Amino acid sequence: MTLRLSARVDERDVAVDLAVEQGETLALLGPNGAGKSTVLGMLAGLVRPDGGRATLADETLFDLPAVWLPPHRRAIALLAQDALLFPHLTVRGNVEFAPRSSGASRADARAKAAEWLDRTGVRALADRRPSGLSGGQAQRVAIARALAAEPELILLDEPLASLDVAVAGELRGMLADVLAGRTAIVVTHDALDAYLLADRVAVLQNGRVVEQGDAREVLMHPRNPFTAELTGLSLLTGVRTASGLVTDDGLALGGTPTAPIPEGRRVTAVVRPSSVTLRPGAAMADAQEAVAGIAATVTALEPRDDLVRVRTDRLTALVPAAVVAELRLSAGAHVTLTVPPADVSISPA
Repeated sequence: MTLRLSARVDERDVAVDLAVEQGETLALLGPNGAGKSTVLGMLAGLVRPDGGRATLADETLFDLPAVWLPPHRRAIALLAQDALLFPHLTVRGNVEFAPRSSGASRADARAKAAEWLDRTGVRALADRRPSGLSGGQAQRVAIARALAAEPELILLDEPLASLDVAVAGELRGMLADVLAGRTAIVVTHDALDAYLLADRVAVLQNGRVVEQGDAREVLMHPRNPFTAELTGLSLLTGVRTASGLVTDDGLALGGTPTAPIPEGRRVTAVVRPSSVTLRPGAAMADAQEAVAGIAATVTALEPRDDLVRVRTDRLTALVPAAVVAELRLSAGAHVTLTVPPADVSISPA
């Protein structure tokens, strides 16, 4: 069911235009306070905009000030970070509640619940109460309950944020399966969620959509600093040169354009940390000769398993932890960075 939203909430300084096609999953990304939950609230009927319009398929959710469809009449399911299961019902009872509240018979509701308990992998827990479930199990039940209502649109507000890494990985795979072919919006801070769950991505900043498009294209070639940060990439802006670009702070860098770009045009460049190598010391062999490379100062070290993300005032590098230990790197250390021009992707700004 195609979704169209164009609305504003003045108090929160949110004004968005979004579209989600039938069977498509949109990942909604953005820093805290960007307006992501406000967008879900408008669609679910929990936040009343000051103006605008939203339609889902042939139904108007709101067209203010005249039309406002109450939440219970919208064919929309909202799944929050917390499972919010009914504590007095069993797992089966929680999932049956959704179709029953839509008017299904007891037999049909039980059959629908059995289907979704199977698909979410929690049928063995059907007779338990929510108090006897782990966080991951409770979230699976919440997903089953949401989908058992057969909503035309499902909204997921950071559904994996409160789970540990291993459990989140299992649930991510399950969500990829059950959301396939469904119209959905997933709010997330995790680039992996967007890669694996979404067809398209929209990035919110200060209540506005600042970037949107195909999920892989946006995440691999971001044009917004938050998107680049989320995916761990370095984003540079500057002017196209014959060999690459000159950044706004004067760094000359070789690069490869994604399409023909005339010299002098404003461009952005993306650099993957795994493409950046570093060595200790400034980029000068002696007073007479410059060594190829970029002089930089380490600003932070972020361990990631057996790798370390080395942030500098120029680019970010991803290097083995053993290298960091061997070089005795720390914040404030002077290093020389190198990156092959083929690994610097240049696009029109």
